[in-house]
Amino acid sequence: MSWHRMWTVPEAEDKVVSLETGIKDERLKLVTEGCDPIQKDVKRGSKNILGEVSKTPNAIQTLDKTISNLEMELATARAMQESIINGSPISDDLKIPESSGKRKYLMVVGINTAFSSRKRRDSVRATWMPQGEERKKLEEEKGVVMRFVIGHSATSGGILDRAVEAEDRKHGDILRLEHVEGYLELSAKTKTYFATAAALWDADFYVKVDDDVHVNIATLGATLARHRSKPRVYIGCMKSGPVLAQKGVRYHEPEYWKFGEEGNKYFRHATGQLYAISKDLASYISINQFVLHKYANEDVSLGSWFIGLDVDHIDDRRLCCGTTDCEWKAQAGNICVASFDWTCSGICRSVDRMKDVHRRCGEGKNALRTATF
Repeated sequence: MSWHRMWTVPEAEDKVVSLETGIKDERLKLVTEGCDPIQKDVKRGSKNILGEVSKTPNAIQTLDKTISNLEMELATARAMQESIINGSPISDDLKIPESSGKRKYLMVVGINTAFSSRKRRDSVRATWMPQGEERKKLEEEKGVVMRFVIGHSATSGGILDRAVEAEDRKHGDILRLEHVEGYLELSAKTKTYFATAAALWDADFYVKVDDDVHVNIATLGATLARHRSKPRVYIGCMKSGPVLAQKGVRYHEPEYWKFGEEGNKYFRHATGQLYAISKDLASYISINQFVLHKYANEDVSLGSWFIGLDVDHIDDRRLCCGTTDCEWKAQAGNICVASFDWTCSGICRSVDRMKDVHRRCGEGKNALRTATF
């Protein structure tokens, strides 16, 4: 299903055209008849027509939202149908209930992780990610869903997959994707995550964060909630780094020639440690995932999918505080959403340092309990 069908509303456009024609006809009557009483009636009629025209943008916006919701439901149905036809296992979350389709959430937070990152996951569980009943209560009362996001190994059902399955049975906080894990496959994993999350949970926002980043969940929720009224929102720390043409270097871009001459920079896009997109953009990715191009770097890929769309890019520097800055900002009452070290693209030695960063930069134990979104 093409993107233009989500946002174009021919009926509304036809209404505008017909109303404009009506106004022109009334103006013509005004000139030809030249009668004062009729002139007054024509003016009143024109005002009524103009009043109808003024309502058109609201009607279009309402239709946009309705069509977007229908597209979302269709994408969900397709995802389930493909799983059944292809014989792929359906996620346990997808099997849950009728309630999963009815409940509205504020945000789904997907923590990107790998098979080798068990200790990182445990460091997150021990700090900023609520556990057990507290996590379930967060979903039910605050509308905040949190999951570690991981695909499958190249040898499906092998020791790596079994280890993650056992971990999930213990904690119940892992979302498995129909995706083969690999560092060079992060762009594909990002597409699959947003498509899967949009199918499983009806949320206002979908967040991706790395497992070596510290996050203040209540502050994140409050930050996103302020943008609820905007239909297509892309939030993060926006940057436009250099396009690296040289082979062998980290973040090398094989398709560097597409971005102009050597030495050019990328278009503005959110840095990959943490970013959020609104429901309509997640739906857009889900519907168009098979034609969205993947660049070498996941954050560049995501930015490229939105660059030609009518999307509100929001640059919020609280989503990329340093692990030293976050402490004095917290003391000043300006709590950071996310903290990490730029030199490591995450918290350096996060397994050892996550507790310390949480102690110094965390929003406090009661922040989530008292939060209202």
